[in-house]
This record gives sequence, structure tokens and C-alpha cells, in this order.
Amino acid sequence: MLSCTFRYGRQDMDVMGVAFRRDLFLVTRQVYPELQDKEKLTHTKVQQKLLHKLGDNAFPFFFEFPDNLPCSVSLQPGPHDEGKKCAVEFEVKAFCGEAQDEKIDKQSSVRLSIRKIQFSPENTELAPVAEMTFEFLMSEKPLQVKLSLPKETYYHGEPVKANVEITNSSSRNIKDISLSVEQVTNVVLYSNDKYVKSVAKEETEDSVPSGTTLKKDYTLYPLLLYNKERRGIALDGRLKHEDTNLASSSIVKQEVLKEVQGMLVSYKVVLKMIASGMVGSSEVSLEVPFKLMHSKPEQAKDSEPDDMVFEDFKRAYLKGVVYGDDDESPAEL
Repeated sequence: MLSCTFRYGRQDMDVMGVAFRRDLFLVTRQVYPELQDKEKLTHTKVQQKLLHKLGDNAFPFFFEFPDNLPCSVSLQPGPHDEGKKCAVEFEVKAFCGEAQDEKIDKQSSVRLSIRKIQFSPENTELAPVAEMTFEFLMSEKPLQVKLSLPKETYYHGEPVKANVEITNSSSRNIKDISLSVEQVTNVVLYSNDKYVKSVAKEETEDSVPSGTTLKKDYTLYPLLLYNKERRGIALDGRLKHEDTNLASSSIVKQEVLKEVQGMLVSYKVVLKMIASGMVGSSEVSLEVPFKLMHSKPEQAKDSEPDDMVFEDFKRAYLKGVVYGDDDESPAEL
């Protein structure tokens, strides 16, 4: 069984008898007794190696992901934020039963948590840019601000470079210039919650006095490493997974309803500054969107090692270990 589930709260949390949980996708496939001779099926290289190692007791299978399914994403709870969880999760479950639609007995099943990620599309020539002219009281000439990025898509772990151009023809002085990368997470199922979190920030001492200009490049580092203790950050897995990143930007096809995505994640670079003058100060801001995604991996080499190590796993190995409803079971990886 392959399932894609959106969860908003613990499994035991109900409101008016309705659990904050929804299966976005569910499909079941019979593995044994075999419906087709496995010798006639097309197997991947990994399946071929498993069949060779495990023999007749190994039964290969496959699932296909529909194009409209969201990617794995979870909101990171705070250190003391117990009892609430918001995530889109994928799970493969194997169980024994008389029929596919019967209630699954935990003692006769094993489950494996998996993650669905989306690779970046081919690079485009689009370079995000925003320009704005600001006019102030008692100032004959305006302030012109331009914020641009060299490209639209950045990969996880890659620094984001931003170019700032300020032409200050006004009578005001510009100070307290800062740039930040903001992650915007919209929960579009069960609620309209919106989380806006700064995942990278640079506060500068640069200033632009009246009648001067500034043209400068800044570098921001939107990394999970600097945000592990923050609440409300969207991740592409759980924090305890070593290879977890900040959640990737959501790419939704036009014909797909946004509500079935559970959560939508986007990113933007925000430029802020203070324009101070004789009649007071005001904040000036400008922003440009960009995408943060996984880079497309290189094709697997044909010369993969043939040696594969397998270890028998038994629940008895973990006697005394207690798992809550939201924790991975002993049989999960």
C-alpha cells in the first residue's frame, strides 16, 4: 500500500468528531500470491540484485506517483511544541490479510516512511528583478530602488546572490539597509494558516545619503543549519533525518487544485531600508521571488557495486522502546 497523507495535529486530535487527517492518495497492490510470473516482469537493477540475494522469497513490486501529488513537507515544531504536527507524508505499508480492504492489524504489517522530492526544471533565462520609485513629502526628487537576482532557481546549499541599486535623488538619507530570504508556507487544507519565516538575513551598515548612489552585491545563505531551533520552518522531511533540507518551492500545475497540495511553500528576497528626514522616517521595502529546489542528480553509473548488505530486523530487538503515534514505528526507516 502506498499512501500520501496530510496531517494537521496528532492522530488522536479530533474536532467535532472529524480528525485533522486526510489521505490525499491511496493505492494497494497485491504482492503475494503473485498475479503475474515475476520472471516476465521488468525489474530495476536494484530489484534484480535483491532477487539474486534473497531468492524465491523476494517479491518485487512497484507504484506509480500521479503527477498531481505534493512533495513531502513538514512544519518544524518548536522545542516545547507538543501535540501539534503539520505535514504531508508518504508511506509504503506491507500487510497480510484476507482482502485488500480489510482493517490492517499492526502485528501483521510493516511500514516504511519515504519522501517524495521534486527536482529543479531546466534552467531558464529568467532573472527576477523589481524596481520601484518612492516619493516623499517635501522632497522634489524621488528615491529609485532596484533589486535583482542573477537567476530564478537556486539549489539547496547554494548561496543566494542579490544585487541592489539605489539612486537617492530625494532629500532623505537612506540607512539601516538589510536583506533577508523569507520562506512563506501556506496551509491550504483544513485552515488558512500562513507562516512567514526569515531563513537568512544580512543587516548592513551601508547608507546612501541624499544625492548619492549605491550599487552592491550581497550574499545570503538560506540553510537549515542556521534554523534548526526555529519553530514554523517548513522542511522536506523531519529534523532528525540527516539529509533534511529546507522545504523546496512548490510547483503546482495549472489544472491541479491547490487545496489537494496540503501546504504550499515559496521563497522571496526582501530588501528593507529606512528613509530618514526632517519630517520623520519611513521604511522602504522591495522583494523578488525565487525558487529553492533540489538539483537534478547525475545518471546512476552502470558500474554500481554488486555487493549489498542485508540485516534481519525483528521488533524484539527494540524491547522497551516506546513509540508515540507521531513517531516512526520500529519497522520504519
